[in-house]
Amino acid sequence: MKVKFRVQIIIIHESRKLVLLYGSQTLTIKASDVRRITAAEMKYMRRTARYTWTDYKTNAQIAKELKITQILDKLLEYKGSWIQHVNRIPQNRLPRVMKHYSPTDRGNHGRPWKRLLNT
Repeated sequence: MKVKFRVQIIIIHESRKLVLLYGSQTLTIKASDVRRITAAEMKYMRRTARYTWTDYKTNAQIAKELKITQILDKLLEYKGSWIQHVNRIPQNRLPRVMKHYSPTDRGNHGRPWKRLLNT
């Protein structure tokens, strides 16, 4: 069965998007994570568009050619919908409690003390 190239792009993009977005609603996204996600996304976009990294094509040109939205935009949308969901649930439920939790005790910082049983 012959599948059109555009359909192949859509199938590949959706499957990769599911893998990259799994469990991302509650993750804290750092700048290093953004770079890694963008690099992974562009790596498979280049492969899908049949370009190598030595071809003189910018990431924006490839994304425009494939007509694909970036995964980071979708990830931020997922996070926003998760926050809205947590705000709607009752206050005694665990996700809502954990959203507003702040520890009161400082806890032990640094190297643990040597105790009699540890020596």
